Amino acid sequence: MATGANIETVLRAGIPDQWYALMPARWVTDVPVGIRRLGKRLVVWRDGDGTIQVHYDRCPHRGAKLSQGHVIDGLLTCPYHGLQFDGNGTIMKVPAYPGCKLEGMQGVQCYRAVEKADCVFAWMGADDPTPITFPEEFNNPEWSHFLCTATWGGSHLHAMDNLVDPMHGTYLHAKSYTLAYGSGEDEMETVKTDDGFIVRRTRQAGVNFDWTEYSFTGADWVRLDLPYPSGAGPGGMFRILGYVTPIDDKACQVFFWRLRHIEGWQRDLWRFMYKSRLEKRHWNVLEQDRVVIEQMEEPDSEMLYQHDIGVTHLRRLLRKRARDHLRSRDSLQVAAE
Repeated sequence: MATGANIETVLRAGIPDQWYALMPARWVTDVPVGIRRLGKRLVVWRDGDGTIQVHYDRCPHRGAKLSQGHVIDGLLTCPYHGLQFDGNGTIMKVPAYPGCKLEGMQGVQCYRAVEKADCVFAWMGADDPTPITFPEEFNNPEWSHFLCTATWGGSHLHAMDNLVDPMHGTYLHAKSYTLAYGSGEDEMETVKTDDGFIVRRTRQAGVNFDWTEYSFTGADWVRLDLPYPSGAGPGGMFRILGYVTPIDDKACQVFFWRLRHIEGWQRDLWRFMYKSRLEKRHWNVLEQDRVVIEQMEEPDSEMLYQHDIGVTHLRRLLRKRARDHLRSRDSLQVAAE
């Protein structure tokens, strides 16, 4: 039932039936990796073709963690008794008892996954996945990027709020390399887009963290630009694409692609400068966000004001999606009865 309490429960855990960033693809080699996302234990692994697979991290035989096992002959192999699973979660072999009736049965829940922009994305739902559309920068070779990710304590909802709150950059990050400029006073406005909205300052553009674009295209993500001083090398504005994935209701995994629109020798120069000089400064900014978010408490009420229109707009959209999910689930239950 789509009550206020149930909606809040869904929001805190993460809305199912959509796509989420899970982890950098480079973390998945020939050894299964165990992670927790949306409160679920997951195992991420590559099959014999090198395709990434995501399963629930539990062997149906006795409950052992499949992430403690191995990939043998392209099959995920349980460490406890050697049961082997293909990419669809089908039990292919029970080596201790050939011909066992379990062979050929569906044994493990699978989560459909795609690999994009050096990251693993998965559909965290029980039904067939809806399409996912990625930001255009992921498909345009003229954009050069680095992916960074970190685990933050605190709610993923607070991390999302932070991304649609441009005004905090002027204060929290006032001593940073890129955000030390511009006015500390302004008003905010929102502009509706096909996939979400833009929240922006009305009196200043291209000076600080002056706008954020939020989109839902099968997954929640944001886009923003930061001005770069000339000493940061060629490429113009520094673009960030951000995704946030709940680990559970007390922690989240944040993903930030740092991009510049640049080609040729200038791309090589910027990538060198980023790794040698700029990356550490960017991590310092993220640490400022992390420290604030991890210390936040769940308030009984908030005293919001005009600058928070991006936050309130995002919360309204997420609550609607959570409500729609609950109503859809209730309708399916009624139909099944």
